[in-house]
Amino acid sequence: MRDLVSSEELAARLGDPALRVADVRWYLDPALRGRVAYERGHIPGAVFFDLDSDLAAPGGGPGKPDGRHPWPSEEQVARVMGAAGIGPETQVVAYDDQAGAMAARLWYVLRAHGHDVVGVLDGGLARWLAEGRPLSTDIPQPASRSFAARLCPGFVASKAELVSLSGRSDRLILDARAPERYRGEIEPLDPRAGHIPGARSAPYADNLTDGPLPVFRSPAQLRRRYVELGAEASDPVVYCGSGVTACHDLLALRLSGLRGRLYAGSWSEWSADPSLPLER
Repeated sequence: MRDLVSSEELAARLGDPALRVADVRWYLDPALRGRVAYERGHIPGAVFFDLDSDLAAPGGGPGKPDGRHPWPSEEQVARVMGAAGIGPETQVVAYDDQAGAMAARLWYVLRAHGHDVVGVLDGGLARWLAEGRPLSTDIPQPASRSFAARLCPGFVASKAELVSLSGRSDRLILDARAPERYRGEIEPLDPRAGHIPGARSAPYADNLTDGPLPVFRSPAQLRRRYVELGAEASDPVVYCGSGVTACHDLLALRLSGLRGRLYAGSWSEWSADPSLPLER
């Protein structure tokens, strides 16, 4: 399966027992709930993944030492994926209503644990609806499967590794947050404002086309963007606020034929440690 799946491709595969569609809607606004949105209508056959409880380890939150969305354990990944009916051969397509900003987290968690048959719906739910495609309120009950989760080397970087890389000119660190958060002009969520010393700004939104129904830019455009940032000379470590939208950059890097890895704790972990430096 390709890493990016079109709505046409997904529509043609609906009902395929080898396919698992995954709804990964999540919102910073506490008045909105992904599960509520899912229950009101989702792509037929989709199961719901909760970012906080399914794709992050327990105990995360603003100001917590491990950040807001700590990386899940192998045991948690095996349990969650198996309960969703995902086995070793299951093909997964993840979507959200933010052009992949949340769905990319599931894509990366699965790939990091050796499951490569996973893709993100390009354009997400917005494009699906704009094309007049159906929604369902039926909640599927998939039979549980056995999912062997083993974290592959080279996918996740620790805080200690970032400390060793910070400020080194020969190692590239990319910050996927909005430019104003990178610059330290605002910080609505985490203890301190700014960025990891030496990191370069790479907002995930710049992976997308302009307009009301954004999709990923072409591989050539993405490659040009990341080569200009230095990703051809040095495989970057990518972070964001809590290790979620950074996965959007990692998907874009893969689409462009480049590589990178995730600093899972991201700014929410780094900024919670007053002993660590920052730049503005």
